[in-house]
Amino acid sequence: MELGDKKNTSSDMSISTACIPQHLAIIMDGNGRWAQDKGLSRSDGHKQGADVLDRLLDTILDLKIPYVSLYAFSTENWKRPKTEVTALFELLNRYLKDRLNKMVNNGICMRVSGDVSRLPFISRTLVNTALEKTRKGTNLVTNFCINYGSHDEIVHAVEALIAERHSGNFTKSGSLTWEDIDSHLYTGGMPGVDLLIRTGGEKRLSNFLLLQSAYAEINFTDTLWPDFDEKQLLEIIEWYQNRVRKFGGLDNPEKVITS
Repeated sequence: MELGDKKNTSSDMSISTACIPQHLAIIMDGNGRWAQDKGLSRSDGHKQGADVLDRLLDTILDLKIPYVSLYAFSTENWKRPKTEVTALFELLNRYLKDRLNKMVNNGICMRVSGDVSRLPFISRTLVNTALEKTRKGTNLVTNFCINYGSHDEIVHAVEALIAERHSGNFTKSGSLTWEDIDSHLYTGGMPGVDLLIRTGGEKRLSNFLLLQSAYAEINFTDTLWPDFDEKQLLEIIEWYQNRVRKFGGLDNPEKVITS
């Protein structure tokens, strides 16, 4: 791979710095199945997945991708067994404790999308601490989607807009625009998703960043998240860079027949 001063990791890969996705989103699926295949507990799979995330964030920093969104815990995940839910939040707590200094030192700004009010008290406290301590980071915005669901997010945005209009704080006259709605999403201020990766073999978005991914390039891989590595991420980035993104238009507009 050729990318600035970064050491080559694959001689047959060439990543262009001129076409790096500005917003990468990842559905990190397959932790439980990975663990079950190895005779381990599902919690062991989630622990392995957290280690994979730690390594890939280093690669994302090297690639200079400015925004990454990670599906950490959905609004539907509360339906899982209580023991697994508890283990997931214990893993989140440990991750934030162990990686906070690294995030600060690497210039990572942490954001959270989702309703954190339902999180256990310790998790909420650690999340708020991490948000405060990393807020000045400028190298990478890492958006953890926790207790997140796109439908819930849309309802939250609409309710906020209605409240603003009723209070008189919404100064803009006329009809609402996409920009009005976008600014009230959890991801307000972030660009739309350019590349969305889902591991684990499923081919659906599972209520994840539905509006933000309207024109995302989507790559589904059968690789379970604990087996996902830097090489596969780079291969998908290269795949993305060979896509023709037309955004509903044409790649050769000069050929359009107007008569």
